[in-house]
Amino acid sequence: MKNGKETLKAEFRKSVEQFGSLPSLAFDGETPATYSELGASVDELSAYLQQIGLKKGDKVGILSGNMPNWARAYFSIIDLGAVAVPMLPDFHPNEIKNIIEHSETKALFVSQALYHKLEELGEDQLEHLFLIDDFRVIAKGSSKEEITQGTSMKASADFKAEDIYVDPEDLASIIYTSGTTGKSKGVMLTHKNLVCNAYAGKEMQLIQPKDRFLSLMPLSHVLEFTVSLVISIISGSSTFYLKKPPTPAVLLPALKRIKPTVMLTVPLIIEKIYRSKVLPTFDKSKVVSFLYHKTPMRKLFHRIAGKKLMETFGGELIFFGIGGAKLDATVEKFLREGKFPYAIGYGMTETAPLLAGAGPVQTKLYATGPKAKGMELRIDNPDPKTGEGEIVVRGTSLMKGYYKEPELTKEAFTEDGWFRTGDLGVFDDNGYLYIKGRLKNMILGASGENIYPEEIESVINNFKGVLESLVIERKGKLVALVHVNIEELADRYEHLKHDILEEMHKCEEQLDDYLKELQAHVNSRVNRFSQLQVVMVQPSPFEKTATHKIKRFLYE
Repeated sequence: MKNGKETLKAEFRKSVEQFGSLPSLAFDGETPATYSELGASVDELSAYLQQIGLKKGDKVGILSGNMPNWARAYFSIIDLGAVAVPMLPDFHPNEIKNIIEHSETKALFVSQALYHKLEELGEDQLEHLFLIDDFRVIAKGSSKEEITQGTSMKASADFKAEDIYVDPEDLASIIYTSGTTGKSKGVMLTHKNLVCNAYAGKEMQLIQPKDRFLSLMPLSHVLEFTVSLVISIISGSSTFYLKKPPTPAVLLPALKRIKPTVMLTVPLIIEKIYRSKVLPTFDKSKVVSFLYHKTPMRKLFHRIAGKKLMETFGGELIFFGIGGAKLDATVEKFLREGKFPYAIGYGMTETAPLLAGAGPVQTKLYATGPKAKGMELRIDNPDPKTGEGEIVVRGTSLMKGYYKEPELTKEAFTEDGWFRTGDLGVFDDNGYLYIKGRLKNMILGASGENIYPEEIESVINNFKGVLESLVIERKGKLVALVHVNIEELADRYEHLKHDILEEMHKCEEQLDDYLKELQAHVNSRVNRFSQLQVVMVQPSPFEKTATHKIKRFLYE
């Protein structure tokens, strides 16, 4: 039985046939399985799932960090015509319990490292439980020590699996968002949504079988899933995963071994690298600092630093994709002048995810890029003076809706059927989209001016000693919450102790000087209605989503 075109099942099988002898997936330091071996393991898992009674349309969850078996589990689920329900590893046990209940998940692949997060589940909430690390069946009520003792997930030798027909409009995934506004929603994405979006991504950057992906962001997030895993699979490329979190001690040796050509990341990662590794080299002496602030010399310094950054990443990068949030303007200027092959993408879980973007050759400073193939974008109710307004979209990658939430789904669309992104933007004459900020984050000034906190935060974050910040409105005043680098402040103000935040009463005067200096710095660089009235220290790092966006609702 032929499966519908534009399905993940059909695309996976085509790649297995076309790229059979080529390397597919592996942990760093291990030999990748060939595409033929990958296909055989997926067939075996799919047959087992079918034998135990799972059928088309059933919901099957995945709770695991990134690993080759994550992809095997996912493709075995969709091969069956079932619906994959990926869950972020950072979700709280209560959130996982709620997702399993809300999605009516019947079976779950879980990693040994995350098994403890199922403690909130009742014994009968799942019909089947599988250990994703080595594909074993977990008996109900098993302790963490017992879960590795189950039987292997293999169908009986005499069982003949049926080739289940999958249509492009069939549901492939329900992805529960971990948004900045609090409540998780189940985004329903079809096979067509995900396949069309992956091919739209390939339009922005040519990917070939020789390319090597290094996967760092959670596969349970649609950005990493579509733009990394699916694009890699349909291109016959190889993808590598890390066994441990990407600390410098783990990541740097891996980059040397893998020499990735393609990577995806969120702005926070590259911004941290810039502020902790690159910027200090330009401030190490008064002479260098003086020269750095002269445009010709700055470009030369950036070019030298860009070459070193390329070497750090293995020296063979052709595509360093940045998405999930707006990239800091200063950091983007460094990447551009350093000739680092960065690419910008804009999208949402609801659009699988790409809406607009540009490859390294097509990037334009501070712009996201043109719309993705198959998508239509327009500015709703644009400001007559600036052209800015809410970005609304429709097209092949747009979700079916929010699972079991008809009212939320209805509210998310305009009367004429365009999806409201909640983002503010404007197009230039060449069709490049510029993101201004989140509509919900926008602050209305006393005289009706639009104040974009993200733009103010960008200025704050480039001040020495600042790690991250959040600008909010309190009682009509613009307030900046600033998380600072204690060691940098200790170097800057020698009287400050390392435990400054615990003994703030001993150094109020010095800290006050720093905050006043920061406030003056920011207010000299923003328009008059974006001036900060209050700057406060945020004692601990801000809580964040999977794509490292601050959960603003917790601080407002």
